Amino acid sequence: MSAIPQPVKVPVAEYLASSYRPDCDYVDGVIEERNLGEKEHSILQGAFYFLFHSNRKQWQTEVYPELRVQVSATRFRIPDITVTRSGLKWERILREAPLLCIEILSPEDTMARIRQRVDDYLAMGTEHVWVVDPELRKGYVCSSRGFEEPENGVLAIPGSEIQVVLSELFAELDRA
Repeated sequence: MSAIPQPVKVPVAEYLASSYRPDCDYVDGVIEERNLGEKEHSILQGAFYFLFHSNRKQWQTEVYPELRVQVSATRFRIPDITVTRSGLKWERILREAPLLCIEILSPEDTMARIRQRVDDYLAMGTEHVWVVDPELRKGYVCSSRGFEEPENGVLAIPGSEIQVVLSELFAELDRA
């Protein structure tokens, strides 16, 4: 007999009617806290937001920090950055696959947990998923095959003008 307490299951309606600070993921009835809040995480999240917001017309995108995304009937994730194509119509919670989800790792993140998040984004049809590690100063393009570092140090979306030079992104950490 296990002494480990089982998580309390919460109905989807209750999750959606509740407010969490910071917002939490919802995975098959369980409320999951997200790792965030460290200086490096915040700097990179702000840099991504600024870059995508500044180029939104040229790149034909919209950018949202910490937006609830319904990845399946019983799962809601809050990516650090969500990018959609311009003109996508939706209300309050994004239920259509975004163009891009970006996750910025915190020291407490585990590979198993981040892989589960990435798999959820991919399963819903998200076209691109990037994971950025401020500690190692690396970025990864994620797919069902795994995590791959871009050869040229640039995170990009093929067929678009969207490019993020990792060395420039990480230079923001040096300025802080």
